[in-house]
Amino acid sequence: MKVSTRGDYASRALLSLALHPGDTPTSVRDIADRTGLPQPYLEQILLALKGAGLVRSKRGVGGGYVLARDPAEISLSQIVSAVDGPIVAGDFGEPHQNGACDHEGQCVLLAVWADVSAHMREHLESFTLAEMVARARGTTASLVPLT
Repeated sequence: MKVSTRGDYASRALLSLALHPGDTPTSVRDIADRTGLPQPYLEQILLALKGAGLVRSKRGVGGGYVLARDPAEISLSQIVSAVDGPIVAGDFGEPHQNGACDHEGQCVLLAVWADVSAHMREHLESFTLAEMVARARGTTASLVPLT
């Protein structure tokens, strides 16, 4: 699996919000400045994250974005899925049932790709924003999921 630029930027933006908690919304400009992300692209990403219910926004003076849920309840899987769609190993379709394979080896490989996709989703699900905050602050040295 290759995490897209959108998935990486979305993760960085939400980590920035999690590193600076509070009820006061953070402007897109401030998030862009802290993360080094391009503001116009970041605005599009934040809108997708809002649509997925991961952030809330406030318009006008003093407006910006805040996390919609506790960082411990937001996984990297949810973030990546919000901006990139389902986490899959490829666009291969579902395994055929009852031996209805059209081509030699097709059913076996389709089942393997489905299994790989499930493992990728589970692995990204095991990382939360709260854990990323702890790592960023140096309060944990673990490089494996903390679950």
